[in-house]
Amino acid sequence: MRIMGLDVGSKTVGVAVSDEMGWTAQGLETIRINEEQNVFGFEQIGKIIKEYDVSKVVVGLPKNMNGSIGPRGEASQVYGQELEKLYEVPVIYWDERLTTMAAERVLLQADVSRKKRKKVIDKMAAVMILQGYLDSQK
Repeated sequence: MRIMGLDVGSKTVGVAVSDEMGWTAQGLETIRINEEQNVFGFEQIGKIIKEYDVSKVVVGLPKNMNGSIGPRGEASQVYGQELEKLYEVPVIYWDERLTTMAAERVLLQADVSRKKRKKVIDKMAAVMILQGYLDSQK
């Protein structure tokens, strides 16, 4: 049984999954979504849940720096609630403040081009969200 990590944005959802032991997070893919057109990628998420036998989903919760939850955080919570309904899988919300910036920093240090960074940043943020959760469980 694996755990899935998601970095939910308005245009993409970064996806990561744990190894079967729940020790490490690996980036899987970035799913293109469109909130304005109600295209959320739930079908693709469902395929991944089934394929990887996912038992739990960790959704990044972008809190404001003062700890409050703004519009993006609320959108992430709605996304997680929908996943719980559709796939009957428990969803945990993980404080993701600064994960995208940290992912960007890692990619910059690795000298990844701007074009390539744009393609993998959300997947990398999902890895950081999931790894943070996994590390907290040890």
